[in-house]
Amino acid sequence: MKAKKPIKSIKKKTPATKTESVSRVPEAVTAVTAVTVKLQKYLAQKGLGSRREMETLIAAGEVSVNGKIAGIGDRVGAEDVVRIGKRVIRSNPRESLPKVLLYHKPEGEIVSRQDPEGRPSVFDRLPYLRSSKWIAIGRLDFNTSGLLIFTTDGTLANRLMHPRFEVEREYAVRILGELSEEQMKQLTTGVTLDDGQAAFTYLAEQGGEGANHWYRIILKEGKNREVRRMFEAIGITVSRLMRVRFGPINLPPRIKRGQWLELNEKETRRLLSLLE
Repeated sequence: MKAKKPIKSIKKKTPATKTESVSRVPEAVTAVTAVTVKLQKYLAQKGLGSRREMETLIAAGEVSVNGKIAGIGDRVGAEDVVRIGKRVIRSNPRESLPKVLLYHKPEGEIVSRQDPEGRPSVFDRLPYLRSSKWIAIGRLDFNTSGLLIFTTDGTLANRLMHPRFEVEREYAVRILGELSEEQMKQLTTGVTLDDGQAAFTYLAEQGGEGANHWYRIILKEGKNREVRRMFEAIGITVSRLMRVRFGPINLPPRIKRGQWLELNEKETRRLLSLLE
């Protein structure tokens, strides 16, 4: 279901505190304006996969430009015809901005197109695309709700997800009980997980009712089940987890669970400018 009204959901700064700030990705993500672009970048921008996946496809000899087998590093212009197998993709580096979609994921959905267990997928709810596909920016596990961002641009997805850019993820976390000062210090200085050290860059209590307490956390990584595993490492079980922000984008309060909203041109351009 689509939200009825456009929602301005992008922000440049988080609520003012002394300990937090919005990560700014150091490299610009902009619509292509050059006369030619690298083939692997163009294919990724078409939503056909990541740039690395496209490089693998090109290296395997499965991509041609104007009837000739393409090589990694080849460039394409407005008049070139790109083929992947029998599929023809007419290259236009000056094409419109990438599509960006915000989705409020409910608990009980997976972020995958295929599941051996047959569980509901977030992709089942997204609008159909004729010539490209939705790329999920980050993941949320089956029992986690909140903001998911989708785009048709593999380069934009990479800018937001790659660890070297350290884009912030913000969550609301509910636990049974209350964290001690020592536990809060441990979570912000580092706990040891199976795949290395992990730490929150921000942690603050948000109150609660009865035995349940809410906390607001920020981290700059996207490891599998990282938040839950960090709490488990200090003997705490998370009873509810919700992502409320990814980089400069907040989860709009008007988007109810299971609903999506596609950013308009102005909002998309603003997002790209915030990533400069």
